Amino acid sequence: MIKVKICGLTRALDIEYVNEFKPDYAGFVFADSKRRVSADQALELAKNLSNDIKIVGVFVNEDINTVREIAEKVKLDILQFHGDEDINYINSFKDYEVWKAISIKSEEDLLNLNGYSDVRFLLDSKIEGLRGGSGKTFDWNILKDFDLQNKIILAGGLNCENILDALRIVKPYGVDVSSGVESEGVKDYKKIKEFIGKVRSFR
Repeated sequence: MIKVKICGLTRALDIEYVNEFKPDYAGFVFADSKRRVSADQALELAKNLSNDIKIVGVFVNEDINTVREIAEKVKLDILQFHGDEDINYINSFKDYEVWKAISIKSEEDLLNLNGYSDVRFLLDSKIEGLRGGSGKTFDWNILKDFDLQNKIILAGGLNCENILDALRIVKPYGVDVSSGVESEGVKDYKKIKEFIGKVRSFR
């Protein structure tokens, strides 16, 4: 079954929504973003998160010690790196599952995956000046004949309208959504329900 991550949780209400619809992963953003939370905020939210939902922390070019402090405080299960973190940086976290975000615009960008091992790849749209969270898609056909499907988490502009097309073309390990399940900048109960329902129904 394709895994689902709902990212950018900021409110107690968001936690209630995900506890009801049970995505596999819940994401907290610790980088510059309108959805950024502090370690203390994330800890408070995570306390009420269902035990069977894994917690992902999103970081961009953060100091290694700071990542560790936050990861231990919030009890993160997965570290997601959205910046220029190289293999040496990644190797500092061998005791965690790591997702490395790679920005994709053309097939050439897939070569950037070669610089990493023992990670899952979160493939997001390449938008100048942004590190993810653009709400824009890229050409999924680039991934049609790509053979790392069990390592690919698809992100970037996914929503209730396009998710089934995305799954048919890419057949990823998982999908990551944030703005696609929001209305007026906050998580939307009906959209989360519909999005997760569509992924779960995909065969």
